[in-house]
Amino acid sequence: MSIARAALRACARLFPRMGSFNSAPKILNEDSQDNDLLLPERMTKEDLLAYCSKQLQGSGASLIPRTFRTLSVLNSSPKINKSHEIVPINDKAGIRVLQWNLLSQTLGLNNDNFVRCPSEALHWQRRRNLLTQEIVRFSPDVICLQEVDHFNYLKKSLGTQGYVGVFFPKPDSPCMYIKDNNGPDGCAIFFRSNRFELIRCETRVLEVWRVQSNQVAVLAILRDLHTGNELCVATTHLKARNGALLAALRNEQGKDLLDFVTTHCGDRPVIVCGDFNAEPIEPVYSTVTSHPALRLASAYANYQAGEPPYTTWKVRDEGEICHTIDYIFYSANNFRVSSLLDFPSGDEIGECRVPSYSYPSDHFSLVCDLLPIVNNSLQSTL
Repeated sequence: MSIARAALRACARLFPRMGSFNSAPKILNEDSQDNDLLLPERMTKEDLLAYCSKQLQGSGASLIPRTFRTLSVLNSSPKINKSHEIVPINDKAGIRVLQWNLLSQTLGLNNDNFVRCPSEALHWQRRRNLLTQEIVRFSPDVICLQEVDHFNYLKKSLGTQGYVGVFFPKPDSPCMYIKDNNGPDGCAIFFRSNRFELIRCETRVLEVWRVQSNQVAVLAILRDLHTGNELCVATTHLKARNGALLAALRNEQGKDLLDFVTTHCGDRPVIVCGDFNAEPIEPVYSTVTSHPALRLASAYANYQAGEPPYTTWKVRDEGEICHTIDYIFYSANNFRVSSLLDFPSGDEIGECRVPSYSYPSDHFSLVCDLLPIVNNSLQSTL
């Protein structure tokens, strides 16, 4: 038996649930900090962005610019042409997917120790407008989010654009032990209601050696209203922190996630997004991309020469942290990637990194356009 496996089994014996291991009493607050938000049921994209900008007036806030890369396959090598505009998908059958760890407001303000981030940049009344702008400006069809602790705000703001969402909290969210929390954090999926219909939603507390952890997954079966084809979308947020034991734990969570997806996806194409807290060299990455039934590929794997150099870049007490841990995985038999959202350069981000006045999270959003592969003998529903 490997040392890592023995250690994990020891953890399972000692702790009936691998939660936050916090002995402090929980503070059971409700998601109510956005009751002040008054928005009409429907707004144009331009009106919502203008509303958010107006709320930010005088704050010095302006989002870091982002650009798309369009990809064309030539002899299996991607040819990348940079576009300086946030372009819509030309193919109506395409699906634009956004993946983002939003940064929990409670944790970002109280626990994460962003030593170079001005405290004013973390105020929720300003952060929430930047979060909305970052999502809405890309007009995604499907949105996968982690560290969501203001789901009601997202329902209201994204609802003006016709998005519908589902949310599943962590069973022992660390937010619940912090004064003035807004409820537990968790994972959420939103989708355009004029594009997709929710067939059903499934949730799971991920297990490690048959012991429930504190990480969750949420899965949505969506039906395309235009074609009738169905799609399986799942998102998760795996255990954080470094070390061989934690890498082994994440790999077990990844296996449980894939079992969960396989149980519910049937023969539908699959999109799995999340903050995996694992660099591409970790076992969980190859576990996901080598699954024999799902046959998943990473949308950003050919970003330049492999995965991008970072999806998070922050400065904490222990120093500067810059690495790739967020991914969009998709059914390689059913889709091809037609464009990707670029990551800002170090100069564009600024020496204080993120979060900042110009960016509301310590993770950058990932956005890709997926086009269905037609005339594929292995293809089932698309």
